[in-house]
Amino acid sequence: MTESGINALSQKIIGAAIEVHRNLGPGLLEHTYQAALMLELKLRNIRAESEVEIQALYKGHYLNTAYRADIIVEKEIIVELKATDNDNPIFTKQLLTYLRLSDKRLGLLINFNHELLKNGITRVVNNL
Repeated sequence: MTESGINALSQKIIGAAIEVHRNLGPGLLEHTYQAALMLELKLRNIRAESEVEIQALYKGHYLNTAYRADIIVEKEIIVELKATDNDNPIFTKQLLTYLRLSDKRLGLLINFNHELLKNGITRVVNNL
């Protein structure tokens, strides 16, 4: 997918997340937002998978560990969801690592526990 296509898709994801936040508001558990966002993406005919395994590769060997991306949209964008009062910098670092391990170029970190969702959205890029 082209850079402009990825950016357009990210805007659609953000629009879906805003709709979820508009309807549910802040203060719920992460898995509730994940289920709602998956449904909203489906209603918008956007393909997404949840709890996608990401394997760690070390010196040509897959490690016996499994990380899970909350959502991967159109096999292009990793969406990591949070519902916390703290925007910990480790969340951004974790998403960047997921992008590198899965060879994806763009990730969205969305923390639904903000009064205005736009304050809880962080774009994370990997060679975009």
